Amino acid sequence: MMQTLFRRTKNIVFHLSTFHSVLRGSSHVNNLSSHSPKFHTCLQYPSKNTFCKPSEYNLNWVSECISRFISLRHLSSSSVEVKSDNGVVRFSFGDSLGHRTGTGVNPEESKEKMMKKKKSRKAILNELRFYRLKAKKKMNSPNPEVRIRYKLGKAKRKEAWLIEKLRKLELPKAPTETYDPEILTEEEKFYLKRTGEKKKNYVPVGRRGVFGGVVLNMHLHWKKHETVKVVCKPCKPGQVHEIAEELAQLSKGIVIDIKPDNTIIFYRGKNYVQPDVMSPPDTLSKAKALEKYKYQQSLEHTSQFIEKLEKELEEYHEHLVRYKRGENHAPKDFSTLD
Repeated sequence: MMQTLFRRTKNIVFHLSTFHSVLRGSSHVNNLSSHSPKFHTCLQYPSKNTFCKPSEYNLNWVSECISRFISLRHLSSSSVEVKSDNGVVRFSFGDSLGHRTGTGVNPEESKEKMMKKKKSRKAILNELRFYRLKAKKKMNSPNPEVRIRYKLGKAKRKEAWLIEKLRKLELPKAPTETYDPEILTEEEKFYLKRTGEKKKNYVPVGRRGVFGGVVLNMHLHWKKHETVKVVCKPCKPGQVHEIAEELAQLSKGIVIDIKPDNTIIFYRGKNYVQPDVMSPPDTLSKAKALEKYKYQQSLEHTSQFIEKLEKELEEYHEHLVRYKRGENHAPKDFSTLD
């Protein structure tokens, strides 16, 4: 391939040098056919015996001849111009046609296309290697402030990424319907409480929290039982009341009692009718709920780590201030100590 390109370049340079010598007057126009028959068929010069002195007409004629002679496969994206300087004619090959002004192609668009060009696998690996070495240099820096600031910046970027992920998992809330729970007497509440404690049917609420499957299981239990127990494990302090309120809103049930072991007893109601869609549409699926839990856990730990790093950075700055203050108050003359 390189040899073919070299031969083509050599032929072009030879033909251009022949034109240059013709315009300088060192050879005859009719002798061009001896070098290459293509010149004889391509050129349409005004006189077959002599070549006129370069003028504006001749320059345009030569430019047309050059553009017709040079094949598009050799210079498909270049422009040929003829310039005269002190009686000497020169051929100049300009920039590519795509970058010339006035051709309808915006240079900024071509630059964006080049930026969007897919990188090779080797280029991607080299870039990743560069970033790894840069991070390793900061991690092994002898300056504690550089190490702390590197960890802090990395943790803050991760925090922003987790917040964006959680924002995408949030579902648009449907318009809340008017929820008017039935009014029960103390005797009815006591009876339902004792009934719910004796029965063994329950619905677990784990790390995923409240999602569509929990409400679906509650309706399936209410098909044969009046009450159902909802067991929350693991559950943070105070979170059980939030879960009870949310489940009451989604299932239209009545909270009878909340046990100290994070167990909630729900009553379906006197006039209970099983809905057609037992899983509310504005709730997450089981897989999405687990994904949201993982992001929440990671966000919580990352926030704690950021607070710890900020505290370490403040302590380091205070240490520097104390050290500089001690240097300023230190005695400059040590002869008294002897």
